Amino acid sequence: MPSVLPDGEPMPEDGALPRHALDGSGQRPLGFYLHVPYCATRCGYCDFNTYTASELRGSGGALASRDNYADTLAEEIRLARKVLGDDPRPVETVFVGGGTPTLLPAADLVRMLSAIREEFSLADGAEITTEANPDSVDPRYLAELREGGFNRISFGMQSARPHVLQILDRTHTPGRPEACVAEARAAGFDHVNLDLIYGTPGESDDDWRASLDAAIGAGPDHVSAYALIVEEGTQLARRIRRGEVPMTDDDVHADRYLIAEETLTAAGFHWYEVSNWATTEAGRCRHNELYWRGADWWGAGPGAHSHVGGVRWWNAKHPGAYAQALAEGRSPGAGREVLSEEDRRVERILLELRLLEGCPLSLLKPAGATAAARALADGLLRPGPYEAGRAVLTLRGRLLADAVVRDLVD
Repeated sequence: MPSVLPDGEPMPEDGALPRHALDGSGQRPLGFYLHVPYCATRCGYCDFNTYTASELRGSGGALASRDNYADTLAEEIRLARKVLGDDPRPVETVFVGGGTPTLLPAADLVRMLSAIREEFSLADGAEITTEANPDSVDPRYLAELREGGFNRISFGMQSARPHVLQILDRTHTPGRPEACVAEARAAGFDHVNLDLIYGTPGESDDDWRASLDAAIGAGPDHVSAYALIVEEGTQLARRIRRGEVPMTDDDVHADRYLIAEETLTAAGFHWYEVSNWATTEAGRCRHNELYWRGADWWGAGPGAHSHVGGVRWWNAKHPGAYAQALAEGRSPGAGREVLSEEDRRVERILLELRLLEGCPLSLLKPAGATAAARALADGLLRPGPYEAGRAVLTLRGRLLADAVVRDLVD
């Protein structure tokens, strides 16, 4: 969850949605994102809405404590049931993110999932994911999660090289993420993801290849690879400004992306979103696909964002303020926006163009259609899908995805 919330109109105290938000809801999947905002330490590059124990001390008392956090989050799940009324949809995906969700006892994560099951029910074959730091779980913890209904887990590996992990302020040791994959498989997890970051200052091409090889060798069925973004206000940004480490480089990022594509493809992984590869269609992250396709999700937790039927809202950032609102019977929503048809059109292009299937050319206005024809001529879009009415990025187009999107939304 980003640490900066957008502007928007006030959220009703009861969290009520405009009547039109549930029109046609039966045609859209429903998912839940559960945000756990706690971390043992703050990584130098992280700009998410997370808090260490020292950062929370004296800034919210018991309300900010993680000891009763599962109960607090369950209150928002019950609020979601009231707001969505008699919406009959079962929940198809649940994603627990952070922060470090696995700082909480496994029983707490299971209890949060149980609240969703009790209030909404889970669809047959629902995808239930949690993020985890490699040094925050062990075989017993993973077995308890699996027994409690989790069937997918995502480990923050980031790199296999010690000096890269040090720059990123990661606390796990090289080799631990690979061991976690084996432990998760032994616990019965159907799907396992490893998150990687490329372009860290001091990382070489060989370092990146070593990280990819280590990730592949661990045997996950999904790998996410993200370019390091230096966010203002982070420790890493301050270190770069002081000249302690070099600034990241877009050309290096492009080279590393090409290495990732070549290496992962050769190992049997297939890209389905610009930063995501899976060995099978079943291995794709269905929860993220729900975001990219503009479906409905309720984000519970401090700073979490939600979207239902073209209405988007976001919660109070601080755990104390979030818990206080729920304790007083109020929605923790800090603001919302009702998306116009034009907003939704633009967002579809922004998100769907990143996918293997691309976006329909019918979404484009005349200027965007002209830009698409130019992108096709420049080798940024694939000819076959274009002729069939879809804009689908080539490999070169994926490298320039942000620029292509800017042109197509005009």
